[in-house]
Amino acid sequence: MASQLDMFANQVVEMRSERQDTPARSKRQAVPVPLTEEEMVSRLEDGGQYRVLRKLSPRQLTVSKRPEFRQVGVILDTETTGLNYRDDEIIEIGLVAFTFDGIGKIGDVIGVYGGLQQPSTPISAEITRLTGITDDMVEGQLIDMQRVRELIEPADLVIAHNAGFDRPFCEAFSNIFANKAWACSVCEIDWNARGFEGTKLGYLIGQAGYFHDGHRAVDDCFALLEVLDRCVGEDEGPFAELLRTSGQSRVRIFAEHSPYEMKDHLKGRGYRWSDGSDGRPKSWWIEIGVDEFRDELHYLRSEIYRWEDADPPVQHLTAFDRYKA
Repeated sequence: MASQLDMFANQVVEMRSERQDTPARSKRQAVPVPLTEEEMVSRLEDGGQYRVLRKLSPRQLTVSKRPEFRQVGVILDTETTGLNYRDDEIIEIGLVAFTFDGIGKIGDVIGVYGGLQQPSTPISAEITRLTGITDDMVEGQLIDMQRVRELIEPADLVIAHNAGFDRPFCEAFSNIFANKAWACSVCEIDWNARGFEGTKLGYLIGQAGYFHDGHRAVDDCFALLEVLDRCVGEDEGPFAELLRTSGQSRVRIFAEHSPYEMKDHLKGRGYRWSDGSDGRPKSWWIEIGVDEFRDELHYLRSEIYRWEDADPPVQHLTAFDRYKA
């Protein structure tokens, strides 16, 4: 059928007769010639009925920095034995160090490390299912802290896709992570405004047009780097937005001792509950921009406490202390 997609183009080539009893003569014959992979992809995508995902290939390591990219970022990912940094342990860490400039343009990959570590207790079947890491894989393994230190010490920014999870684990693991500026690529980028339907790394990678081998730490770091460096006609790319928002100060207000009957009002306004187990006040709390602080304090005093001199606990945050335990 003429409308059928033909993955083979016809090309006329010269053929010589195999007959031995007549002089060699040329004749023209049409034979199919395969399209290249990129040509096939173009045909599929141009029709509007297909969307092709390309396998994500890690960027090459560069041995020297370009002078225009003076700052260093490190994308970090961990796999752990559970969700509680006090009781659970890191069993894998992945680090990808890269350079960037002051406006958020990414330069080159300058360092990569991935390492496994044997925990003090066996890995549960559920963690193996989620991470693919088994007891046999980590037996006798130790994370190379000298290599980790080499990558983390010069970093101007440490980035994790859920820094609220990774930072407490990393700081419990080593104090090398404690005095660094951290950024979270989940909550400090408005992915929805960029047309993404979710914030999980797998969603972001797929919607960016790639697929990758997930759940291994270094692979996930490289995947996140590609998403952060993806610009599709935006004035500001994802990494530039992350750099800008992570550098802004924030304020965390704890509505401590607020009336119980006001809990639904607080929840509806975006407050979250802290049970006090993490060292914070046992109360509803919210994190907002510095420019929103005055209005939020007025709301609490007039609508929640109904007392003009109410003075709820306030915590001022920068990238150096945000996402700490």
